[in-house]
Amino acid sequence: MLSWNCVQIGIVIRIAKDIKAARQRGEEEGLTPDEIAFYDALAENESALDLMGDNQLKIIAHELMTSVKSNISVDWQKRDSARVKIRVLVKRILKKYGYPPDLQSDAIRTVIEQAEIWSAEWAAPSK
Repeated sequence: MLSWNCVQIGIVIRIAKDIKAARQRGEEEGLTPDEIAFYDALAENESALDLMGDNQLKIIAHELMTSVKSNISVDWQKRDSARVKIRVLVKRILKKYGYPPDLQSDAIRTVIEQAEIWSAEWAAPSK
């Protein structure tokens, strides 16, 4: 049992280090933690980063974060119409900034995944 606890502790320590590194990277890039998540979703494909450039992806990440965040409802993941609305919103923003059409499908999927992760925090009542 002791070795299992050591493994769990090691995982928790690694996750904490990853979170700290992402937060620091976001600060260095001038992005909030939620913006860095969307930036990473867009830059996942290196050809998009090469084609569009770092600053353009930061602008898109910021707009995605603010637009998606303001359109998320508590039950959006369970309602098809709400999911479609978010998907269309993301696609419009990518198209607006000229994100490569051949890379949009993967970017939309990844942005939606990031929105699913962050939406629980966004929808939670403020304390």
